[in-house]
Amino acid sequence: MKLFASLVFALVFALPSARAEAPATFRNPLKQSGADPWLFFHDGWYYLSATTAVDVQLRKAKSLEGLKTAKDQVVWREDQPSRNRDIWAPEFHRLESGSGPRWYLYYTAGDGREPAHRMYVAESAGDDPMGPYTFKAKLLTDPKDEYYAIDGTVLPMPDGTNYFVWCGRPSPSGQGLYISRMTNPWTLTGPRVYMDVDGLGCDVVREGPVALRQGDEGRVFLIYSTCAADTPDYKLGMVSIAPGADPMKSASWRQDPRPVFQRNDEAGVYGPGHCSFFKSPDGREDWIAYHAKPGTAVGYLDRSARAQKIAWKADGTPDLGKPIGLDVDIPAPSGEGR
Repeated sequence: MKLFASLVFALVFALPSARAEAPATFRNPLKQSGADPWLFFHDGWYYLSATTAVDVQLRKAKSLEGLKTAKDQVVWREDQPSRNRDIWAPEFHRLESGSGPRWYLYYTAGDGREPAHRMYVAESAGDDPMGPYTFKAKLLTDPKDEYYAIDGTVLPMPDGTNYFVWCGRPSPSGQGLYISRMTNPWTLTGPRVYMDVDGLGCDVVREGPVALRQGDEGRVFLIYSTCAADTPDYKLGMVSIAPGADPMKSASWRQDPRPVFQRNDEAGVYGPGHCSFFKSPDGREDWIAYHAKPGTAVGYLDRSARAQKIAWKADGTPDLGKPIGLDVDIPAPSGEGR
């Protein structure tokens, strides 16, 4: 009888413990109105920003699940009429400033009259992604500041050199990708070079470039969006460059012939694109954040921010997989909550 009671006691108290230790999961979306998501992990916190059109907002949480209910805080608002309209695609990059690491906020803005959109950068006062920020510069993406420029990103190379890649004009596709060398986080120098990347079945738009690397060495991948962003066919393409090759030479970039991430009708995911990449809290996993639509209707208002883990193939190229449906429980990133 004592043995039976001991077994029951052990079972009763073991079950709650087992439940408590079950792996955490989450379901997408992380933000319902979440176009152009920029998601990163820093010093124990996840941070998520997305296009609002009127300002730059940032939310933070200890878990991806927590991002869903985290409060958005305005970290940047423009008062200059030349750049206080249609504020798009904010990105946060932690770079050396000469006075230690600072956060640089790159954002697209205009005056409401196209083609007025240009790229701008603000700098944090210290090493806190939440700021405060002060205006630093308008990035000169062409010598006479004549052309439309959006969706700028920093492309760090293994040798420590930074390049700036953005979506600009003119372009045979209406708007395409350009690259320029960066002297510092707020200055572009030398010529700009047009990157002739494939539209993968779409005649219009190459935008939203973002860098991806598995480690400090090896190939550098540039993931970009193609097709119109308000359609279900919006998707991701990829080019890559070998270590030591010159990013300013178009021939240095190798085109992947197929989309690397696209609509998944079976899962009810349409128009996945404009992504960012981040590490799990323990640094062992790579993750993608992206926006997608729940249906095939053409429009911009139904794009939500989502995230999922990616893998790496044996040849060292990324495998982004297929976008996961909203009814799927996704295991949380490794090291989360520890």
